[in-house]
Amino acid sequence: MNASIDQEPLVSIRDLKVAFRGQHGVREVLHGVSFDIFPGETVAIVGESGSGKSTTAAAIVNLLPGTGKVTGGSIVMDGRELTKLGRREMEHLRGRDIGFVPQDPMSNLNPVWSIGFQVKEAIRANGIAQGRAEVKRRAIEVLQQAGLADAERRLHQFPHQFSGGMRQRALIGIGLAADPRLLIADEPTSALDVTVQRVILDHMASLTRDRGTSVLLITHDLGLAAERASRIIVMNQGEIVEAGPSREILEDPRHPYTKRLVAAAPSIASQRIQAEVTEHGIQPEESLADAPTMVRVAGLTKDFKIRQGGFRSELFRAVDDVSFDIPRGKTLALVGESGSGKTTVARMVLKLESVTSGTIEVAGEDVSHLSNAQAFALRRRMQPVFQDPYGSMDPLRNIGNTIAEPMVVHGVGDQSSRRERVLELLEQVALPSEVVSRYPNELSGGQRQRVAIARALALKPDVVVLDEAVSALDVLVQAQILKLLAELQSELQLTYLFITHDLAVVRVSSDLVAVMEKGKLVEKGSVDEIFANPQQEYTQRLLEAIPGASIQLGGGGL
Repeated sequence: MNASIDQEPLVSIRDLKVAFRGQHGVREVLHGVSFDIFPGETVAIVGESGSGKSTTAAAIVNLLPGTGKVTGGSIVMDGRELTKLGRREMEHLRGRDIGFVPQDPMSNLNPVWSIGFQVKEAIRANGIAQGRAEVKRRAIEVLQQAGLADAERRLHQFPHQFSGGMRQRALIGIGLAADPRLLIADEPTSALDVTVQRVILDHMASLTRDRGTSVLLITHDLGLAAERASRIIVMNQGEIVEAGPSREILEDPRHPYTKRLVAAAPSIASQRIQAEVTEHGIQPEESLADAPTMVRVAGLTKDFKIRQGGFRSELFRAVDDVSFDIPRGKTLALVGESGSGKTTVARMVLKLESVTSGTIEVAGEDVSHLSNAQAFALRRRMQPVFQDPYGSMDPLRNIGNTIAEPMVVHGVGDQSSRRERVLELLEQVALPSEVVSRYPNELSGGQRQRVAIARALALKPDVVVLDEAVSALDVLVQAQILKLLAELQSELQLTYLFITHDLAVVRVSSDLVAVMEKGKLVEKGSVDEIFANPQQEYTQRLLEAIPGASIQLGGGGL
């Protein structure tokens, strides 16, 4: 909704300053932030990591981490100055008047407690119900309102038995259990598939709309912010650089930083490209037809044996008769929801999983069933880049040795030539040479992903398998990595298999698309063909779920 000028704000933040105390003294991270949230309104704060958006949200509910402290300004809600409240008063306010939905449901639900115990704990703490029977009844109601079927049985399950979407529903249910007047949702769906994301956000919107709840949405996705919020606040380096109605921010961004965010947002770029295709028609991809096939997958099937208890087991077919070709120097995006089988296909291509049936060919050579020695040799020609570069790096190994590791393992060159190759690779991925002596924890997420790409290129492979390689990155960093991958592909004639759930990224990065659902390949074709004329209902749902897809943009800065 749009705030009326005669309304009083529910929350009024003025000149808010936050600082953290560290080894080198006190560092201010918020520099005088001011904005209002009106009753029933959804406001989105957008910006990259480190912009101050999550710190602002944490300051409102007095949940600043570590040594963080509000050092100036005010946060007023219903005439009460929140920065002056004691611990008990703030605990009473949280849950009752302000609900909070954190970013990562797995780390914010206790793995050793059942879902029911954690919901009931929130109900008791907020005085929503008393007595075992009444608390249980309300807990079931909370999970039902959160959209979880068979809620009574779900009470007895643990977080690891829930999917990511189900865990996030449980957290939203807890956040709204006391009918708060303000819900703060900090990146509530960033780790979820687009279709699950849409379901969660639709459900959250209906719950808050029915209750008249105000929402502060923290996100780095401008398309999502514009679709879900009436106003957008853009933050950069602890300051608000621009604020206004969502459509105005998207169509006519004024600040250079906002312009960069809009230009980098895949969901917005996807719309822009699609509009051009619609206007000019689909052009024949002559270069796709001319290029020789580098990767050919035919009838690929993978069965897993699932133990049923005792000595009984049954077969689960994770990948069922999947076939596709990738021309040399091109990118095929394998897309689908979690559980669709796309990552299992990637692992079979990389020889990290055995093939039940079907064939995989690389440059005309059948690599479906290889000995360990043959698989080892194949990896010189085919390298992976994973979603979490930090998790795939040794924190005790410096960057130079990290990049050189594949050359050492495969016995390529001597120490001098490897060092020379490492410096060449750093230049290729646009990192300074002094990075060689640093360690993974000293680099940003984007820098670590550049290192992962450099390591993948160390052996001069023909094929790179990118498994959700940009999904954990902010849009600005994501745009930089996608641009780098495109430049490297053009320069080195690399062939990419791109595993992702984000079709907006596919639109701006890929040549071909193969869509997977429940282990089967349901549709494939060029990017323009799939986006302009999807044949399958499942593909249509994936496209409709792209954040911002419902917004019709025109004119202005776009």
